[in-house]
Parts: sequence; C-alpha cells; structure tokens
Amino acid sequence: MNFKRNLALTAATTMFAVIASTPSWAGGFNIPTGAPPSPIPVDAAPFAEDMLLFEEFGNQSIPSVACAGCTPMPAVQSCKLAPATQDIDKFLSQAIAGPGTMMPEKYADRTQQNPWLASVRSCVSDTITTSPADGRPSGEWFSHQRWNEFQPKFYFQSAQTGARPNSGFRDNWQRHKFAIGEFGPGGLYHGNNSNANSGVRFNSHFAYQDPNSVWTFDGTMPPKLLMARYGNPVLFRHFNMLPIDEAANNGFGSHTITTHEHNGHNPAESDGFAAAYFFPGQYYDYRWPMVLAGHDTINTNASNPRAAFPEEDADVNTRIPGDWRETMSTHWFHDHMLDHTAENVYKGNAAMMNYYSAVDPGREAFNCNYTDSSNPNMCFPSGTALKWGNRDYDVNLVIADKAWDAKGQLYFNIFNTDGFLGDQVLVNWTWKPVLKVRPRRYRFRILNGAVSRYFRLAVVTEAGQRMPFYMIANDGNILKYAVAFPNSQSQELPTQGIAERYDIVVDFQGLAQGTKLYLVNTMEHQDGKGPSRIVPLVDIISGKYVGDPAVGKILQFKVDDTNYPRATEDKSMKPSDYVEGNPGNRTMTEMPSLTATDLAGVKVRDFEFGRSSGSDNKPWTIKTDGGQGLNADMHRVSADPTKGTLEVWRLKNGGSGWSHPVHIHFEEGRVLSRDGAPPPVWEKYARKDVYRIGSPSTGSSTTVELALRIRDFAGTYMEHCHNTQHEDHAMLLRWDSVNPGQTVMIPMPLESWEGTKYEDSFRLIK
Repeated sequence: MNFKRNLALTAATTMFAVIASTPSWAGGFNIPTGAPPSPIPVDAAPFAEDMLLFEEFGNQSIPSVACAGCTPMPAVQSCKLAPATQDIDKFLSQAIAGPGTMMPEKYADRTQQNPWLASVRSCVSDTITTSPADGRPSGEWFSHQRWNEFQPKFYFQSAQTGARPNSGFRDNWQRHKFAIGEFGPGGLYHGNNSNANSGVRFNSHFAYQDPNSVWTFDGTMPPKLLMARYGNPVLFRHFNMLPIDEAANNGFGSHTITTHEHNGHNPAESDGFAAAYFFPGQYYDYRWPMVLAGHDTINTNASNPRAAFPEEDADVNTRIPGDWRETMSTHWFHDHMLDHTAENVYKGNAAMMNYYSAVDPGREAFNCNYTDSSNPNMCFPSGTALKWGNRDYDVNLVIADKAWDAKGQLYFNIFNTDGFLGDQVLVNWTWKPVLKVRPRRYRFRILNGAVSRYFRLAVVTEAGQRMPFYMIANDGNILKYAVAFPNSQSQELPTQGIAERYDIVVDFQGLAQGTKLYLVNTMEHQDGKGPSRIVPLVDIISGKYVGDPAVGKILQFKVDDTNYPRATEDKSMKPSDYVEGNPGNRTMTEMPSLTATDLAGVKVRDFEFGRSSGSDNKPWTIKTDGGQGLNADMHRVSADPTKGTLEVWRLKNGGSGWSHPVHIHFEEGRVLSRDGAPPPVWEKYARKDVYRIGSPSTGSSTTVELALRIRDFAGTYMEHCHNTQHEDHAMLLRWDSVNPGQTVMIPMPLESWEGTKYEDSFRLIK
C-alpha cells in the first residue's frame, strides 16, 4: 500500500464563496493588485489541514552509456496542452539519455531534432525547418567550463509542465523512502502529502488548478527539493513541456524558460542567464560543480577537515579543496526568463535546494563535540537515521503571496510594473496550514518566494506572546554566531526581502500535547512600491488591525507527542551555546579574512536603482558609476571584474519611496556598512547575496556597501532587483567575470525555435 497517497482520487466539486468583507484596496490598499479579493471556499477552515512537505527530486548516478531501452519524449496532446500525465511520468522515471537525447557532454548537441518539431510547424509556423532537441546555446561560449575536472557524478531530471496529479513515481527516490524516522510508519509525516495525489490545489476544499494556471517542476505538488553534497557535481536535465502555443497560459507566463540556481557558485553557462532560454520540446543541461568558493586558491591540497562532504554509506567525510568558511546550506532555483521572471516564478517555476557538507551534514548526534571548535559537524536539528540529509526536524518553508479569480484559478496582473501583491499567503503552496511538531528543537529554512512582497515574521503563542528562537544562517550561509530573537535590534525576524533565506531554530521542548503556536507576518504593504510599515503584534493578535490581508497568522505549529520515539530524543546543538559573548562558547563558522589592507585601493563600483530615464513600459533603470539610468540590455556589460580580484560595490536607492531587494549572481558579498553604519547583528558575521535598499523604517537602507571576491569561473552573470516586476521592466544588468587580459566579451545569444545565433556584446562606456 502507498501510505503517502492514501486518499482516493476525487472530482473537483469545490464550492466557492466570495469573502464577505470590505475590499482590501479600500483605504489606500491595492491588494490583490488590480483585482477583487480572492474567494475562499465556504467549507475551507484555516489551520485545519497539514502543510505539504517538500518532495525530493532524488539524485541518480550518471550511467556510463545511453539508455537503449527507454522511450522518447512523449508527444503533446495539442498546441495548448502538454503530453498526457502518464506519459510524462513514464518518461521522467526512466534513465537519462533515452532516444532523442544525448549523454551529457561539454558542448550542446546539434545532431538530435526537437521531438515536437512536427507539432511546432503545425502550431507555430510551417517555415520552421529545424529545431534542436538540446536548447543550450551552441558552440564554445556556452560549453561547460572545466568539464573534465567537474564531470557530474549524479543527475536528476524534471519537466516544466502544467498542473496535474502526482502519481508518486519519485517515492522510491526519497532518501527516507517513507520507511524511517518521522517519515516512516507511525511518524508525523508518513502520509503528509496525500492531498497532492489528485492534482494541484491549495487546500482540499479549493479548486484544482488547470494545467495552464500553474506550471511547476513535474507539474505536480508538493514543491520540489534538491538535496546535494559538496564535492559531488550534479547535472540537472531540465525539459520544457509547456504548451507550444505561447498564448496558452491562462493570462500570464512565458513558455520559454531558463533556470537560475540562486546563489550557486556555478560557471556562467549554468547560471540561468536571462537570454539563454529554451523552447517547448527542448531540454537544457545545467551542470552545478558543487565546489567551495576559493577552490583554486584556498586549501588547494584538501587538508582542512571542515572542507568536506559526508559519504553515503560510511561514517566518514571526504575532504575537498576550497574555503570551508564559504560553506553554504539553503538555496533555491527558479526561472530567469528575460522580461517574464515574475510571471514564471509566481506560476510555479521555483524549487528549493539544500547543500550538505561536513559542517552541515543534516545528521545530529553524530560526532558532535559541542565544545571543540575543530569538530566539523554543527549538529543542527535534523534527525539520526540517515548518514546525511535527515529531514525529520529540518523543514523547508517557502512563503509567497498569491491571488486567484472567481473560479479559484491562480491570478496575476501582467500590466502592473510596480510590484504585484496577492491577498493570500501560502506556505509550501498550502493555504493557512498546520505543521505538527515534536516537543524538541527544529530547524526551519525559510525562503521568501514572493515576487514583490516583503515579510517580517514572528513566532507567537495562542495568547500572542513572542516565542524566542535563533537565526543560524542568512541567505544560506551559516553565521559565525547564533543570533537570539527577540534582541535589542529586532523583536521578530528582520525584514525578509524577496529571495532572502533565513534559517532559524525554534525549541518546542516543554510544550504540552496539542499546544498551538503561529508564524505571523507583521509587514504591511499598501502597494507594490515596497513595505509601508511594521504592524504592532498586539494589534494583529487582538484583531484590531485591518488593512493588508496578508498581515496576520500564516502557519500553525501544533505539538504532537503521539508515538514520539524517545530513543531518538533531541541531540541537536543548543543555539544559546553559540551566541556572541557567551563565555567559553565556540563559533558555528568563521568569516573569510577581510582586512583594511585588503580593501585599500580596490576598485569601487556604484549602482543606483531607480526610475531615471526609463520608458513607460519599462520604467525601471540602473545607473552604473554615476552614468545614465539604463534599461536592461543583455548585449551590454555594465561591470567586468577580473577573476581573482576583490571589489567594493555600492548599491544605492534612487528614492521616491521605492524598495529594491538587489541580488548579485555568482559570488556572495560581505556587508561593510548600511548608510555608513555597521551592519545589524544578523549581518555582522554573515555573507549575503540579496541586499535590501529602501526605507530604513522598514528594515532596509538607502545605501549598502559590500565587498565581493570574484573566483574560479568566468562568463556572463546578472545583477538585478528581485522585486521581479521591477526586474522584468527592466531593472537588470549584465556583468561578466573576465580572465586577466581578456578583451573580447562573450557574445549575446539570440534564441529561436531554430537554434542560437550570436550578436556582439560591448562594455559600458563610463
């Protein structure tokens, strides 16, 4: 019996009723942006159903030869519909490199044709005579750098496609296999995801999403998770199974896609460059080397025990080159399609990714010496059954606001350029869910997966009292010291901009069976310009607050002591032992060295984000080094740091009340100052990849100054506002990591159904 999917398939018989309240845009609020309130089904109660837990993609070993007995990519049902669901499952569950595709190689393949070519000719144009199956740009420019050195050991494959039932073909690829720990029989999460078996919906009482309303990895829920280890290069073969007809999108979304592994230390051809997109019927091989930054210059003899990864079946770590102080933990990957990122991410093109290492193996109670700073394993809350990657008490949370129309179908306003806001907050694509927890410590990896909304989160009791917790990682990077909340600088988690990740530890020990707590959003928006204010928690809990409908309780934690395996009692680290200033404590990690001598005389670059000189349909611009405000142009190289150098980048807000969470691809930065003052405690010993500029009253800064080292790989990367409505209209620039002495810029790929052409790129004239 499949315990994971133990609900019978049912017809979509959900009844809806419009929320009986004053529209949220009254009194100055434009939420949802340009639309009426999202209807809530009459029989849907908040905090009555389990939250979906992430489904692992499951890594497979790269085979030595192509799969001779596999089936080719299935045919489409029509111009507007992907292949049949059973055909998709059969195709994705077989080995890589079946008929019509090639084994992973350094260069893009041009020998195999798009298997949908006949349908493309019929649906698009009969003048299309050729279309490659491999959608990666051809030739040397987008070949895999250092291929022989970082050939992938493992792979996973998925198709971007429309909403459909989850048959469970990935069940046996889950590391826990629904057999051990809290995922095994009698565990809290053994049957957790059964709501997803019959299709994509936000609650069992909500409408099923149409195939062209929601486009996800596999086309299914739960949301997907990649679990990967340092030192084990991964290949992601991403198939595009979206409709051939570009108008078959239920009002928004682009059927061309490109995938960005957010914050990955990856070569440019696998970074998801906005102009390197691919078409329906094609695939793109992204190769992620899984190396520590500084691979070429630091710890090159792999002698440091903290620069290592846990082996699969043995209690041993394998050492690797690179700087262990650059170890990362919580990432995500998502679409980065030029001019359509917001639509595609909102529509479901987003997954999370956990990095595992000797420092953070996802295994508590193994080799944990809590007083010895030379011991690699931090023993964060996780579990004990697996050698690495336990998720019993290590939970990924993606939080995003959404809206839907009168029929319950996902809604987005494509005409808004300021920022789209939904009026309902989903956690792991679930409306106001419950997460059962044991009376012990938990790690929560929290991603702001919205397209324009900021959050500010608190954990509270039913009575509204703040529950203390600790931040242990910021933007996927383990902090030097754990930061306790509340603290003198913040009563709740700091403002969390779009794409920022905060890892926290919450201790539920001592709480009685059935105790309920809540994750509460206190950050108010009135429109997409940015957050307007932090709402007092007492006003939210008392019901006094009326305004932004996304302010309030979004997730319930419920203590469940039933069948709690006492033999595996909490053996995770105590964050209070790792706070700064605690006598005799040890640090969680160290910061890469950065001295005044290092910073003396380095190149300084200025980037100002605003609305200067923009057009009506593309109002958002970036000024580089005091120049003119410019819209996005992927031919233009706005910055060209030389590989191996350290630079200082200043990010400035153009004013007028706007807010911009700025993301710099490829390399993390060290925040030097915010508005000339030292960074707050949660950034003092952190490395970041998203930097909030905006109103200081809502947790941002007018100017952020950061130090950035460029290392290991070269090519085309991006810097942009992660309010993706701003990015798409067109607050996005290209910067290149260049080799010493390089004078020729990588040309800009021009993609079409028929393949890649290149146009010359140029440096910005200062």
